[in-house]
Amino acid sequence: MKFQNENSFEVRAKIQTVKVAILPIGAVEAHGPHLPLGTDNYLAERLAERVASKTEAFVLPTLPYGQVWSLKNFPGSINISNESLVSFLFDMGVSLYEQGFRVFAVINGHLGNAPALKEAARKLYSRYPDFKVLYLFYPGTKRITEEVRETKSSHATYFHACEIETSYMLYLAEEYVDMSKAITDIPHIPLIADVKPTPWEEFTNSAVLGDATLATKEKGEKIIEVAIENMVTLIEGAKDELNRS
Repeated sequence: MKFQNENSFEVRAKIQTVKVAILPIGAVEAHGPHLPLGTDNYLAERLAERVASKTEAFVLPTLPYGQVWSLKNFPGSINISNESLVSFLFDMGVSLYEQGFRVFAVINGHLGNAPALKEAARKLYSRYPDFKVLYLFYPGTKRITEEVRETKSSHATYFHACEIETSYMLYLAEEYVDMSKAITDIPHIPLIADVKPTPWEEFTNSAVLGDATLATKEKGEKIIEVAIENMVTLIEGAKDELNRS
């Protein structure tokens, strides 16, 4: 259910029944020559729609901007500070709680948003201990990702515009992918990049961290379906906690 399509005369009663709001959040940033700037938004939106259909939740309008400091110097990237995101998400959470929502699930399409999401969730927990705030970024997919990938990950934590993320897009938003422009760019990411601020242009000119040419819809389906199943389980678990309290 799309929240923005509701009307004020009827929505209050629906909130009291549903109590779950899902927020897709992404970013606008470089994703190589074969993927659009809004890749993370498309992924978050399509995931949110599928999860909502399985949890009878409202889907809020997408928050399309994120913290993209590492890629802010690439053409097209739009960076929002962590501080701004934390404030925005906290204020939004307060409003949702006051409206009657008790589960706030943020489906994140961009890893760079993770610190802000965690901090906002902590602040909301301190204000409303009974408010279930979940920050979800492809949960529980490490094993299946390692099973389907053909190339070693460029980094232990993040992936970008590579075999994996391009496969996500082929499965969830294929109409925005141009595989004729997919490239292989497997950069060496120095250890120092994990312990000090390091703009990505220091190790990549393309913003691609892997072999995008190996991406397939089938790989994306295998990983995404695991992520969806886990997100549904987590949201249903939060709903069950509410019912027991």
